[in-house]
Amino acid sequence: MKPIWLGLLGLLGAVAVLALATAPPIVSNVGGPIDAGDTAWMLTATALVLLMTPGLAFFYGGMVRPKNVISTMLQSFIAMGLISILWVLVGFSLSFGESISGLIGNPLTYAVFRGVGPETEATLAPTIPFVLFALFQMKFAIITPALVVGSFAERVRFNAYLLFIALFTLLIYAPLAHWTWHPEGFLQQMGVLDFAGGTVVHMSAGLAALAGALALGPRQDHGQPHEPANIPYVLLGTGMLWFGWFGFNAGSALGATGLAASAFLTTHIASSAAMLTWVFLDGLLGKKMSALGACIGAVVGLVAITPAAGFVGVGASLAIGAIASAVCYGAVNLRGRSGLDDTLDVFPCHGVGGMVGMLLTGVFASMAINSGGADGLLYGGAELFGSHILALLIVASFAFVGSLLLFKLVDKIIPLRVTTEQEAEGLDISQHGNK
Repeated sequence: MKPIWLGLLGLLGAVAVLALATAPPIVSNVGGPIDAGDTAWMLTATALVLLMTPGLAFFYGGMVRPKNVISTMLQSFIAMGLISILWVLVGFSLSFGESISGLIGNPLTYAVFRGVGPETEATLAPTIPFVLFALFQMKFAIITPALVVGSFAERVRFNAYLLFIALFTLLIYAPLAHWTWHPEGFLQQMGVLDFAGGTVVHMSAGLAALAGALALGPRQDHGQPHEPANIPYVLLGTGMLWFGWFGFNAGSALGATGLAASAFLTTHIASSAAMLTWVFLDGLLGKKMSALGACIGAVVGLVAITPAAGFVGVGASLAIGAIASAVCYGAVNLRGRSGLDDTLDVFPCHGVGGMVGMLLTGVFASMAINSGGADGLLYGGAELFGSHILALLIVASFAFVGSLLLFKLVDKIIPLRVTTEQEAEGLDISQHGNK
């Protein structure tokens, strides 16, 4: 394995040198003056979004068995380092560089952040430093592959995981970000509305999680009950995610505006409604209203409102949270009977939740909330709803098939699964030498 990893590091270094040497001059597209209020808010929002990844580490780490807590948490933390470097080298260019047929950005446009400076940029960052926009988007790129972790927790080889998330970021996440958020991306040209990442983040991670669960197969003792390692960790992680999500969604307004405040409100109400719906469903089915259920429900609401946050009102956000929670509750129970070992139910919660959120955005979106959007099905916008159905099919197919192929490729280079003995010993010891 050492020659492979040395070769990969050498390749990254060569790409960086080549980019610096051959990247074309940046054509100036400076926007207006920097707005201090917008910049202050976006610095805060960027920090809040990064906080979500440690929050995710606690959320996932508390759910697994004690022998896998450190490994599961580290898989989230390591993404902050690896994906940040990839984003600077080429990820930002692939996502937001000069569009190539609406499918992908030119990898040399902003290679090694060339041309990403403190000035505004007329199209993508008209009131904030362009480098701040790039940093804000970096935090989205970090958490997306980290979300996938929960599907194959307790059995993935750490080196293989690193290679997968690097390839996933460049080959799955970056194209989706370009399609959806670049002004010339083909989904944006179709009129698809995704305020903060229903397709780009949650559907892509959820469908990759489904592919990962299938590719790695079930754990050796799948189906045997076990107690989560630390429920207070799950509660802490949920709080950090909920708090950070205000940066995720309200920050996607890209300014300290009324739209940011509206997205802040809809984010909070959807999560509240989803949390209550989940625990009420537990009660109706004769189960105890558990802390774990409340946490999962809250996160499902945050997932579902993400694409809609800046396009719907408070009433619609309440409906989106409740509907998504009920649908994902059913999906989790179906997954439990299917035999699929998606360890922490990433697909039923993020994949299904993201899809429900995208469809309901096409239903509840209103130009009265955001004049830059479109009216949804409820307001006569059948065209928007149709575009969202088509986008859902395209994104789901691309994310699932592409991720499955990446898992198979990685497995050819580095075996994805730990050995039976390593799995029984626990990944904390077998992968990291920690107890």
